[in-house]
Amino acid sequence: MTSASASSNRDVASLIVSLTGSVVETADPFEPYQLLDGSGRPVAAVTSFMRELLASARAPSTLRSYAVDLLRWMRFLTAIDVAWDRAIPVEGRDFSLWIRQVHKPNRKAPAGRVSRREGSKPQSRREGLAAGVAPGEVNRVTGKPSPDRGYAPRTVNHCETVLRTFYDFHHEAGTGPMVNPFPLDRSRRAGRAHAHHNPMEPWKYEREGRYRSSVPQRPPRAIPDEMFELLFAALPSHRDRALVAFWISTGARASELLGVRHKDADPGQQLITVIRKGSRVPQPLPASPDAFVWLRLYQQEIHGLVPAGGNQPLWWTRRRPFAALTYHAAHRMFERANAVLGANWTLHDLRHSAAHRMARDPELPLADVQWILGHAHLTTTQLYLNTSIEEAVAAVRAHHDRQSRNLSMPAPPAADGYDPAALDVLFGRQR
Repeated sequence: MTSASASSNRDVASLIVSLTGSVVETADPFEPYQLLDGSGRPVAAVTSFMRELLASARAPSTLRSYAVDLLRWMRFLTAIDVAWDRAIPVEGRDFSLWIRQVHKPNRKAPAGRVSRREGSKPQSRREGLAAGVAPGEVNRVTGKPSPDRGYAPRTVNHCETVLRTFYDFHHEAGTGPMVNPFPLDRSRRAGRAHAHHNPMEPWKYEREGRYRSSVPQRPPRAIPDEMFELLFAALPSHRDRALVAFWISTGARASELLGVRHKDADPGQQLITVIRKGSRVPQPLPASPDAFVWLRLYQQEIHGLVPAGGNQPLWWTRRRPFAALTYHAAHRMFERANAVLGANWTLHDLRHSAAHRMARDPELPLADVQWILGHAHLTTTQLYLNTSIEEAVAAVRAHHDRQSRNLSMPAPPAADGYDPAALDVLFGRQR
């Protein structure tokens, strides 16, 4: 099915895509991740693209996310029997339609096929711990929707951007199709987004790709203080308490804190040095005294059980054989604490909570908060100046309480010439 006429009549709704191929991690620093096809061989077009990204100083985690997006695309092309270098915008359009209505594959299930109807079982462990909340429904404790069975709009947009970049690279190298299957929006024709942006003016919305999804703008959700205390009390170990105390007081990303080594913690100065996700530059972050207290209790607990040395990891697994704590293990730990409360907060919500606390402190300059959080633009930090959902709800409830008290107070006497009964009807007072 390679002709334009056949492609235009493709039935995307009933399309079944096999879960062939995989993304594997290697020990090669010049090729940290490989995309393998259904027969287990590396896809040469993706390998050359990954090498270009690595030469452009992209982090290994970025390469992995790009490879996962390309894997979805290669699986789709296999299902419609189109070679990657023969794809046209019709294939890009159909892929965009397919990824918006397909269910995410079950990670626990063996390799098989993913269709529009797949997803009757929980798609991740987080869904199973969401206190019985169905995918996509709002959690009663946090007010956050649980992960849906389908791909989020941000994931769809990220995939669209990656695939357009992939084909731009091969078009420039002369190894890909002449027309990018994921073209720019018709209103832009050519050029990058915000090419002529005035730094003195706010950022305007510019549609980049033709097949991008609309992303709802939600305010960053911070964990309320009273709920954070309950969540902290549900943590079972000194290691977990130290981790959460550092996350909530420094605003560091989860992966940044988990990559800290023993020598990066300075209790005397109350600083902990992390490697920034984007710039890969070490940055010391001030942490609360409580965080270092929990850290000391944790270090005393594992003394003699794990290798010592300044270059050794700071965080270890709790079970033998001891190994450096990974993001997925830390995420699982936080899920178990959530399950006690029936909540669905994430590790990134701790960063939102720390940012909200700092930004709402009138004695802490916003520029300092920007540096602590590692934001490239001050406008990103300004988002945390907005009132959180919980604060807005509490303020409106207080407003209703004041209104009810005012209505229950005796009405002042009417001035001469006014009917008191008519004034009661006008202002909604009841006698």
